[in-house]
Amino acid sequence: MEKIIYLLWRDAQTGQDAFNRRLRADIAPRLQALGVHGLQLNLVDAEVEPAAGLRQENSRPLPDASLSLWLDSANAASRKPYDEVIAAAVGRLAAYLVCESVPIRNRRFPVAPGERTPGFAQLALLSCPPRLTREAWLDIWRNQHTAVAIDTQDNFLYVQNLVVLALTHGAPRLDAIVEEGFPADAMRDPQAFFNARGDESRFQRHLAQMMESCRRFIDFDKIDVLQTSQYRLAAPLVD
Repeated sequence: MEKIIYLLWRDAQTGQDAFNRRLRADIAPRLQALGVHGLQLNLVDAEVEPAAGLRQENSRPLPDASLSLWLDSANAASRKPYDEVIAAAVGRLAAYLVCESVPIRNRRFPVAPGERTPGFAQLALLSCPPRLTREAWLDIWRNQHTAVAIDTQDNFLYVQNLVVLALTHGAPRLDAIVEEGFPADAMRDPQAFFNARGDESRFQRHLAQMMESCRRFIDFDKIDVLQTSQYRLAAPLVD
């Protein structure tokens, strides 16, 4: 089984709400009818507007949504019918084959298929800085930073998607796509985000630890971060 992440941009004539409705009500059922092991939508919507201050936009415009598919094969012939359904509904897409690691699985806020996951899902689009070899970057990110991110944040979901291959022509160069789930109060409250509610000293300590770790493997003028609502429409069997 392989995981594909599609980054999706709406066309200029389509509003965000209409775009989101089409993805949920039309595109997702059509993809499920084709047969999938798993399907997830991440939508930029009104629910996550309070998190606007967390958005980081160095590549413009950022995607309006993402769609994750788990298929038997991501090869072009196997993927073609899915690509055609998705492409007909968007202004632009970029698809990536990823290797998924799940340091934190969402056990805290389980939902039925199709329901919105509570809180918000933050997506970070990462690339390896020129100052690091890929091997060094992977070691820092996966073997050192992972524990820091878990220890300093109130993330109830943490998924590290290592980009194996760009599947569509012209896809922006990415090396990883990170998904993290946070409670709703973390949209507005930095102390909640950094698991330090009501404790300024703990907040400052966690913030400093996180920033120090991130600086080791992220160029802050290159990273893109967007906040989304997550909908798991069909969960992979491993869940």
